[in-house]
Amino acid sequence: MQTTRPGEWVDQDGTGLDDIAPDRYRMQIPTERYVSPEFVARERDSIWMKTWQVVGRVDDLPKVADWKQYRLFDQSYIVVRGKDDKIRGFVNACRHRGNVLCPEAGGNAKRGFLCQYHLWSYDLQGNLKGMLREALAGPIDKSTHGLIEVPVDTFGGFIFLNPDPNAVPLSEFIGDEVATMLAPYHLDEMVTVMDVTEAIDCNWKVVMDAFQEGYHIDGIHPQLLQVINIDPKTSRYRFFDQHCVSMAPFDVVGASPEAQVDGIMALPETFPSTVAVLPRFTELVEQYRNADGTLTFPEGIKARNLLQQATRDTLTGMGLDVSGLTDAQMSDNHGWVLFPNFFMTIRAGEATIVMSMPDPDGDPNRCIWHVASYMWLPDEHKAAFIAEPIVVDEPGSFKYFEALQQDYVQMPRQQIGLRNTSLEHMALVKEEVVIAHFHSVIDKHLAASGAN
Repeated sequence: MQTTRPGEWVDQDGTGLDDIAPDRYRMQIPTERYVSPEFVARERDSIWMKTWQVVGRVDDLPKVADWKQYRLFDQSYIVVRGKDDKIRGFVNACRHRGNVLCPEAGGNAKRGFLCQYHLWSYDLQGNLKGMLREALAGPIDKSTHGLIEVPVDTFGGFIFLNPDPNAVPLSEFIGDEVATMLAPYHLDEMVTVMDVTEAIDCNWKVVMDAFQEGYHIDGIHPQLLQVINIDPKTSRYRFFDQHCVSMAPFDVVGASPEAQVDGIMALPETFPSTVAVLPRFTELVEQYRNADGTLTFPEGIKARNLLQQATRDTLTGMGLDVSGLTDAQMSDNHGWVLFPNFFMTIRAGEATIVMSMPDPDGDPNRCIWHVASYMWLPDEHKAAFIAEPIVVDEPGSFKYFEALQQDYVQMPRQQIGLRNTSLEHMALVKEEVVIAHFHSVIDKHLAASGAN
């Protein structure tokens, strides 16, 4: 007998909109926090310099001595895989005169790190190993002049870094419940099939807000109405101290069988990985086709159920263990927010993340957004799907898949409106409760640092 699966939270203890008291979160969000340089400074100190944040995938550092740079405002860090296979993080500065050790985006330091200024050298564990004319250097204790280490750990195949040397462990920050709920997806075994980074003309929170609600689907993504039921009463939420997850079913209530099938057949335009499932889905649909070509689904059967079966059959046929996922997780995307800047939609076999970083120069009207997609594939198929990172230098030159492209165009428009000085706050509706929760976490961090 199948034991309780983590995904059953949706039906067992998921929170609906009717369960959320009107005063649980504040629903008026000051626009000042999107456009004020002073607010950027407060966020920098109270949030960014004190929280765990994703700096890449474990797969970014496949070999010993592989490293990559992570920049946060004017701060620079190195993450590197050591000879013991452990990934560590260091401040990207020589302990002698502060020269940047690694100005490039990444590389391999098979001989360790060498400062080009005065040729001080460090091993992969950050220890100071050599100095130019060491015998004449004076009383320098090499054991106390290694690179400055910063907390680094991994979860779900992602590398996390925290600039705060006194940070709580990543496992505590993620939380046992979140880890348990995500485990059956095998996120750590997925490979990157899209990886795009680009500067965009909006505040980093405009990006986060945009992906935390489905209220805009009718206006921005009308094509999704074919497959997503946006009845707010069917959405379910789980709120944690800093993170949250929400779910809206992939279902269109009241649509004819033909319309249901047409909507699912159009999914690859927005969710490209569904291509692999459609052959099996088509087989399952055909058993309900009449002699005249029309479709009749018996009571209790919808295209949604067939998509779920097709997904489970396809993934199981690839040798992937999806037994820990519910039938609903075969079709329904769960939207995860890991504070401060990690949004992920995930369902059986695939995930897409959107992350936004503050502008390196502190401009509140700009940010860096990073979009990546991942697929869970058999080992023999992974190499054919892995995508190299793309950094977009010319705005608008990269075309995202349909829904992302629509968001890409919309977000700068919102930033233009937020800059109007007469607009003092945004007024959230109840369907945007995840945004309200997100800003409540921002408030907690500001209060903890005395930066209200």
